[in-house]
Amino acid sequence: MLNISVRGQQIEVTDALRDYVSKKLTRLEKYFDAPPTSDGTATLSVAKGVHTVEVTIPLPGMLLRAEHKSDDMYGSIDAVVDKLERQIRKYKTKVNRRRQEGIKGLVVEEPVDAPMLAVSEDESEDYSGLEVVRTKRFTLKPMDVEEAILQMDLLGHNFFVFSNIDSRDVNVVYKRNDGRYGLIAQD
Repeated sequence: MLNISVRGQQIEVTDALRDYVSKKLTRLEKYFDAPPTSDGTATLSVAKGVHTVEVTIPLPGMLLRAEHKSDDMYGSIDAVVDKLERQIRKYKTKVNRRRQEGIKGLVVEEPVDAPMLAVSEDESEDYSGLEVVRTKRFTLKPMDVEEAILQMDLLGHNFFVFSNIDSRDVNVVYKRNDGRYGLIAQD
């Protein structure tokens, strides 16, 4: 059974809210052959009248995450569950299509010896004020390029860092402006 920890930021999580979140998130179990046994988190927060719900559910091979903001907490909860359902359906559709057709031609390899853009010293920007404001740490799961693309799309990101199962190197897949995908790999 899906175990969700519900916590609040600038809001007291009442039993009614906790029960509503749990009830709504159990709808996701119908998409799995066996109910997931992972521990997820649901964070409810209120800031300046905006009710935000963020749900993260780690599953074997993928991470479900959705966030929604509105002026109603219950509406935000409903919207987050809808987003998670769409992500699961999209992922399952892609996995099934991938099994049937394969994913050829999605990854575009850029030429390694592409010319670099030269910038003269007077044209360069001053980078002395650069500051890292957030650091994320994560474990790299070994996967193939196609699985990394599916995970990136599932998360709604425009890039994804992963450990390539074939080369054992750290790679990055990214979405290009033309809608296709790119791969950054080390030599």
